[in-house]
Amino acid sequence: MRKLFMAEMEAVGDQLVEMATLVNRAMKQARVAMESQDLGLAETVITQDARIDYLQNALDERTIELLLLQNPVATDLRLLIAALRVSSSMERMGDLARHTAALTRLRHPQPLVPEPCQPEMQEMAELVVQIGEHLQQLMTEYDLTHGRAIVKLNNDVDILHSKVLTSVTDGTWDISATQAQDLTLLVMRLERFGDHAVSISRKIAYLVTGEWEPPVIA
Repeated sequence: MRKLFMAEMEAVGDQLVEMATLVNRAMKQARVAMESQDLGLAETVITQDARIDYLQNALDERTIELLLLQNPVATDLRLLIAALRVSSSMERMGDLARHTAALTRLRHPQPLVPEPCQPEMQEMAELVVQIGEHLQQLMTEYDLTHGRAIVKLNNDVDILHSKVLTSVTDGTWDISATQAQDLTLLVMRLERFGDHAVSISRKIAYLVTGEWEPPVIA
């Protein structure tokens, strides 16, 4: 019975890694689609989000079944509780990548990001893609250095988020009302992607150390 339980626990971990891999890929592709007006790639991101949704549902069902039938304790219980929360955050991250791709599709063949705003948005998108890379590594290795990197990168995302919103509202950029609306939605989604990754990093730190929000990634 214990061997079967451990096999199920390993399967939960494998599904979390697959979700992180798909989320990382989705944001990378959404970024490329946004910067190159690649309609086909945007459609790919939108379509493939269904796989992330499926994995979350399957993982949550498996995790709840283990909680109900196996009565896990200590480390096993922490893993299962963290898995439920992490899968929810990653599903939302997949949605944010999909929403980004949907904005690109909506404005195609016109660029989603107007020329005056491109340097800031390209920098923000690059930071978010790096966050996705570290998230995948964190879920694969449970190495908290990736959690620290996520927090640092997200701080930079937050700074750019504020800078872009200020530029939109104070008229720094000569853009239309529709473009301003698109930019507001876009930066909000990128910023939330990073926030979810930070939340996951803290949950993994709890899983590894047994402590909530430990100093190593504060």
